[in-house]
Amino acid sequence: MKSIFDFLIRKFVKDHKNVSSQSVRQSYGTLGGNVGIIINSSILILEIVIGLFLNSIAITADAFHNLTDALSSLVTIFSFKLANRPADDKHPFGYGRIEYITAFLFSCAILVVGFEFLRSSFLRVLHPVTIPFDKVSFICMLCAIPLQIFLNRFTNYIGNVIDSSALKASALESFTDILVLSMVTFSLLITKFTTFPIDGYIGLIVSLFILHSGIELGREMLGTIIGKAPEKEFVEELKSSVISYKYICGVHDLVIHNYGPGRYMASLHAEVPSNISIMELHDIIDKAEKEIGKRMNVYLSIHMDPINTDSPEITALKEVVYEKIKVIKGILSMHDFRVVGKSEEKTILFDVVLDKTSFKDSEKKELQAQIQDIIYSINPSYRSIITFDREFY
Repeated sequence: MKSIFDFLIRKFVKDHKNVSSQSVRQSYGTLGGNVGIIINSSILILEIVIGLFLNSIAITADAFHNLTDALSSLVTIFSFKLANRPADDKHPFGYGRIEYITAFLFSCAILVVGFEFLRSSFLRVLHPVTIPFDKVSFICMLCAIPLQIFLNRFTNYIGNVIDSSALKASALESFTDILVLSMVTFSLLITKFTTFPIDGYIGLIVSLFILHSGIELGREMLGTIIGKAPEKEFVEELKSSVISYKYICGVHDLVIHNYGPGRYMASLHAEVPSNISIMELHDIIDKAEKEIGKRMNVYLSIHMDPINTDSPEITALKEVVYEKIKVIKGILSMHDFRVVGKSEEKTILFDVVLDKTSFKDSEKKELQAQIQDIIYSINPSYRSIITFDREFY
C-alpha cells in the first residue's frame, strides 16, 4: 500500500521531498483532502441508499457521519490554503496555527456526530425496528470497509510525512469510521440469524467510540492552541547544537514558541567567556543563529551572557555552591554565577532554575533563605542575591 501512497504523492505533489516548504505542505493537504472527499462521498451515497432501503438507524446515522467527514476534508483543503498565507503586519509569524484550529474543529464535529448518534441509537433501543437482511446491501457495505482503511492509512501516512496535526486528526477520525462501518456491517449480518433488535445497541456502542475519539483529539489540540511544551527531542537538539559552537559553554532561559507545524521561534541565553572580544563572540553567535535556524527551521535569537572563566577562585566557589544546592529537591540547575566586590565581603549573584511544579510562590522566600544559609555556611562574609527561573519546555 505504501507504493500506492508514494505514487499518488509523486503524481500530485511537486517537489514532494521539500516538506519544509509551505507550498509543498499545502499540496499535501490538498491531496489528502481530495482523497477524503472522494472516498467519504462514495460511502455517503452508498450508505444513504442502503440505510433508507433497510430503514436502519445505524447505517443512516453513519451516512451522515461520512457527510461530516466529506465536509471536514473540504475544511482541510481550506485550512492548508489559509495556513500557507505569507506573514503580514498583523501576523508576523504567518498563519500556521490554523492547522491546529482545524484539528480542534474536527474534534468538535466528531463530538456533535457522536451525541447525535447516541441520541438516535437510544431512541431505536426504546422503539426497536426489525431490520431485514439483504445480501446485496451487505456486500456493498463490506466493500466500503477497505476504502475507509485506505483513507485512514493514506491520511496518516502523509500526516506523518509533513508532521501535520490537521491530517493526523483526520486520520484519527477515519480510524473511528473504520470501527463504525465494521460494526454497522456486522450488525446487518446479525439480522440474518436473529430477530433481536441489535441495530440500536450497535449504534450505542459505536457512538461511545466516536465520543471518546472526539474528546481525546479536542484535548490534545486545545493544549497545542493554548501553548503546550515543545517536544523534548527538539529542545535537546537545539541546546546541544548551540553548545557545539566555539566559546559557548552553557545555555539557559530557553523559550520556544510554536506558530504552526515547522514554524518555531526560539530565544535563549548563551554563556560565553568574558575575556573574549565582543566582536569575535558576536560573529560566532550570529553564525549559530543562522546555521541552526536554517537546519532546524526555527527563528533563533541568542543573547550573550558573559561569565568569568579566568578566576580559579570563582570557578571553585561556583562548583561548591552548586554541589550544596543541587541536593534540594526541585532545583534543576544554576547559571549566571557572578561575584561582585574585591574585599572579603563579596556579593554572590546567580540564578536558580526550579522545577515547574515543586515550589509555589509562597514557598520561594523560604527556599531563598535556605540557599542564603548555605552561602553563609561557606563563608559568613558573603552576601547573596538569588533569582529564581523556570523552564518553559
